[in-house]
Amino acid sequence: MRFICQIFILLIAVMIATHSIAQQDATPVIVSKAMLSEVIEEVPLTGTVVSLRIAQLSTEIPGLIKHFYPDIGDEVKKGEEILRLKSGIEEFSLSAFRAATEQARQELADARRRLRDAEALGKKLSVSVNEIQSLAAEVGIDTTSLKRLEAEQRQQQLRVQKHRLSAPFSGVLSKKLVEVGEWVVPGQAVAELVDNDNLMIDFQVPQNLYTKLDRIDRFNIRFDAFAERMFEASIIAVVPVTDRSSRTFLIRTQLKDRSVGLIPGISASAVLSMKAAKLSIVIDRNAILRYPDGRITVWIVVDNDGQLTVSEQQVNIGLSFKGKVSITNGLDKNSVVVTEGNESLREGQQIAIQNTLKE
Repeated sequence: MRFICQIFILLIAVMIATHSIAQQDATPVIVSKAMLSEVIEEVPLTGTVVSLRIAQLSTEIPGLIKHFYPDIGDEVKKGEEILRLKSGIEEFSLSAFRAATEQARQELADARRRLRDAEALGKKLSVSVNEIQSLAAEVGIDTTSLKRLEAEQRQQQLRVQKHRLSAPFSGVLSKKLVEVGEWVVPGQAVAELVDNDNLMIDFQVPQNLYTKLDRIDRFNIRFDAFAERMFEASIIAVVPVTDRSSRTFLIRTQLKDRSVGLIPGISASAVLSMKAAKLSIVIDRNAILRYPDGRITVWIVVDNDGQLTVSEQQVNIGLSFKGKVSITNGLDKNSVVVTEGNESLREGQQIAIQNTLKE
């Protein structure tokens, strides 16, 4: 009996020692749970900042450039004079028309005065009716003559104004294509004006995304000039005409923060976030292991009556987003997968979980 007790005590000691060794051999790991979640498709794009108004300016008439006021990079306001052609003869003619118009205005005033005097005297029968009618006709002729001269003066004023080129809108002079002393003709570009207040960002988007635009979640843009910042944008227009060579269509966007100091021509990169049509199983991206033969696996935690081991499971993956990856085949919802410490695991190896699972 004493011998049997000794053997029993010895067996208990062996079991305790074995359990202690097993506990020491358990590999510490970090795990996470597979969840049924909304999948976000992230599409990288490249684009360019563009201006809605870029004008190649030209004069209405031919002439010799007398003045060119702004320089490249200067800001000009709408209506501000940019260029002036020599217009000496036209201005002399305008002065002559002004003088003639003023003379006709004074002659009309004198004729009206004499007609009023005659009409006043006619009441006393001191002036004949024929004389009054003659003076009235003179007033009519002088009125018509003044109107004709005023029209000719306005016409000449327009000729003079055509020697001056003004900004059609406020912007920045991006190109100066002529210099003082050059002869220019209508249709010849003399300068380029760019509107810096109404800037958009254009992106060429793969045509397979055209039917998914209604699922857009966010449109975030980054610029080289502001490399550390990400800006949220809104889609202003979609041009549903694909580029046959690149198989793309145009999306025009605008920043929600309009105070950002952009300039036309700078490059932009964007991430177009789109919600998937249905929910999918999603796990932490760190759980994925890739092999040279193309296999993709994860280590699943197996609970055998409180003893935690791992089993390798081959999976098929879908979209990746925000550190997550969707699983299209090979994994069930609520499966627990190893995300850290999974590089050297073996089938059936015992593990010790180092974190608390988040529901």
